Amino acid sequence: MARFLVRRLFFAIFLVFAVSSAALFLTRLAPGDVTAQLGAFASAAEVERTRAQFDLDRGPVAQWALWMSRAARFDFGSSFLYNRPVGALIRGAAANTATLAVVALVGATLLGIPLGIITGSRRGTASALIRGVSLVFLSIPPLLTSLLLVFIASRTRWFPAGGMTSVNAVDLSWSAWLADVALHLPLPALALALPLAATFERLQAQSMTETINQPFVLAAVARGVPANDVIVWHAWRASLRPICAIYGLAIGALLSGSFVVEYVTAWPGLGRLMYEALRARDVYLVAGCAAMGALFLAIGSLIADMLLAAADPRVREAQAS
Repeated sequence: MARFLVRRLFFAIFLVFAVSSAALFLTRLAPGDVTAQLGAFASAAEVERTRAQFDLDRGPVAQWALWMSRAARFDFGSSFLYNRPVGALIRGAAANTATLAVVALVGATLLGIPLGIITGSRRGTASALIRGVSLVFLSIPPLLTSLLLVFIASRTRWFPAGGMTSVNAVDLSWSAWLADVALHLPLPALALALPLAATFERLQAQSMTETINQPFVLAAVARGVPANDVIVWHAWRASLRPICAIYGLAIGALLSGSFVVEYVTAWPGLGRLMYEALRARDVYLVAGCAAMGALFLAIGSLIADMLLAAADPRVREAQAS
């Protein structure tokens, strides 16, 4: 297990390095740069000073090498758009995205897996209805889901239609602030969780259907084990492998989906920050956001491997070797 964790650590470092480097190069090579934000009436001296401040007077390779040497000391440069250190901006946005992703992932798991057990082990009108709803949410992109939920929230007033806190949140106590955040959280969390729950339901249903026809499950039925015990204690655990294997990809899907959801619902997370950085050609902020996203993906892959090892003894033996 120790050797496996070391391999995963090196994979995470390489992934962060490769993704952040690619983001920096692509942003630098894209048309325009941060000096376009100065406006048409900026003096030549101001433009040159800004280019020198953000190392844009260097070549792409020289700028990358300088940025990597600073990043090794956890100095990710300064944001032109916000005039603040990139590290401070990313920490706040990453915490907001992680909160949203965890709530969405938990909600999708608690909703999708039980429904998948039902549709995979039973036949009837209820199972057909669940399958139909799942296919609908699998077909709808996150943008439309977000817009639909924002429309419903604005009409019903059940939840705030956007943002992470209310306007007067700075004057609230700590407990009142948490309650305010909890009130704003369901809308973006549902926009992310519903398509993911549909994915979990389809995977769980297919795996459950295959598992209940296995010889060890049929043997449990022949021994007179109650049907609910056969499903929960025998078939379900054996059918978890596809779900565990996709968890890392699910976290990556949450991060990519949050790019749109955070913008539509005005949630101040990593996806929204990345979008604003790309629009402003904020090179260092783009690279920092990409590095944090890659780190999240590496952590998700590690969690998926650990869950897969817990569900399948053969995987544990392979990781130990």
